[in-house]
Amino acid sequence: MHSKTSPKKHRNKTFSKQETIAGWLFLLPTIIGFLVFTAVPFIMSFFYSLTDADGITTPNFVGLDNYINLLKEPDFINALKNTVYYTLGVVPIGTFLAIIVAVLLNQKLKFVNLYRSAIFIPVIVSTVSISMVWQWMYNQDYGLLNAFLGVFGLPPQAWIASQELAMPSVIIMSIWKGLGFNTVILLAGIQGISPSIYEAADIDGASPIRKFFKITLPLLRPTTMFVLIISLINAFQAFDQIYIMTKGGPTKATEVVVYLIYMNAFNFFKQGYASAMAYILFIIIFIASIVQLKISESNNI
Repeated sequence: MHSKTSPKKHRNKTFSKQETIAGWLFLLPTIIGFLVFTAVPFIMSFFYSLTDADGITTPNFVGLDNYINLLKEPDFINALKNTVYYTLGVVPIGTFLAIIVAVLLNQKLKFVNLYRSAIFIPVIVSTVSISMVWQWMYNQDYGLLNAFLGVFGLPPQAWIASQELAMPSVIIMSIWKGLGFNTVILLAGIQGISPSIYEAADIDGASPIRKFFKITLPLLRPTTMFVLIISLINAFQAFDQIYIMTKGGPTKATEVVVYLIYMNAFNFFKQGYASAMAYILFIIIFIASIVQLKISESNNI
């Protein structure tokens, strides 16, 4: 009996090895891609952040000098403030508007699928293209927004050429660009709420506003937290719209950290300095994300 079962066990063991090898072969492209495009650059960036690398000469080890100098540099402090300003403008307002739009698109409206598609179109269009369109809309001489203001007899505004209005203008554009993505995620969360809960509220005579605050918002908290974290990460990494629309101006009013990293790395040839900025930004995003997760856990979200 032992001689009959042994070959079967051997065949199963051989087949299991073949499955394992096949599995690793399927994973190999992903593993190679992760190592080449994520892990290795991540490690090399940290190494360069400890040097005076300029992309031309052999880098010299400088230890933590780049990090220490960054904390004293006015341009970096200004860029950090602008990044926080941009994030505080985009994330809360964008998430709030996305919740409202998601609730509206969850109603039984005529052509609701068309509305859902229309709200999502900006997401699939490149940020560069959209930034160029909004740059034209914000133009002080022939922009669409100033033409609209002229209809009501209001004076034209400088928008992205104004130190006061430049960042709010970029924030408005970014909220519009990301609204569709956030709305789709939140709409999925709303549709995951059991209809029986709303039916019970209808029986109790609850108004739509009461159902929104007592049912929709509380049950939507996990999805809302996900949207907040993703939006925060994206906001801290804003670059395309800044580069296209304002180039960090006027007078560095819209110069964010990622734009400053780009300028130091590719315009000023200070790769070591830029790498240190990137790591500080990474640490800030990491801490902010952890704080959000801890808040959600403390509130049982």
